[in-house]
Amino acid sequence: MPEMQAFYQHRHTIRRPPSLHLDPTLMQRRVLEDQVELWWFREPRRSLLCYCASVALILGLGLGGVGLLSTTTSLSGEWRLGVGTALCLLALAVLLKQLLSSAVQDMNCVRSRRRIEQLKSGGRVDPVLILVVGLALLLCGAVLVYVAAAGRGQDNGDMLLSGLVLMAAGGGMALAVAGYTGLVYLQRRREERRRGMMRRMRARRLGSRAVRVFSVSGGQMSQAARETSSSRTSLI
Repeated sequence: MPEMQAFYQHRHTIRRPPSLHLDPTLMQRRVLEDQVELWWFREPRRSLLCYCASVALILGLGLGGVGLLSTTTSLSGEWRLGVGTALCLLALAVLLKQLLSSAVQDMNCVRSRRRIEQLKSGGRVDPVLILVVGLALLLCGAVLVYVAAAGRGQDNGDMLLSGLVLMAAGGGMALAVAGYTGLVYLQRRREERRRGMMRRMRARRLGSRAVRVFSVSGGQMSQAARETSSSRTSLI
């Protein structure tokens, strides 16, 4: 009965075409994506950029605040005391965010991908925090420029210069965050389009292979059926 055995083998090979098996590389990539520890280190360039920006911001705000506080020697330096304290508090807020992200990452107490995408260096919190700091500097500088232009206080020259510097720094930070957000959005759209094209190409490839396998198997099944029918007639 070799004809019936060949027919049985061809019939069972149709149900599991080799083209529908998962790619080992794809399976390995999915396993790596499920590891929570690796979610903190995705997109290293963006993380490094935001981390360096945060460190530079902490140093700049801290040095500026300490410099203004150190020059407060008389009652005419009230604005130095207020602006220096505000700069130190802003630097402390950025530093606390970085320390919080490091502590949460070390303790591994967050298992949500959305939370990790927010808290990690280069996540959604960093641009928002830098934007808030930039707007605060812009507002503080505008107040200093207004007070210096109105001539309501002493030491107007240093006040005006400090206000212009703070306004320039705050405006530059706001523009940098806007440009960074635009670049991230364009990169995400490009990545989504590329993934969509790869899915469509993979689906077309799998479909063409499945059609080719089924057409060949169908022809073999019809040939096997004709051979079995001829053998039966010869036996009769």
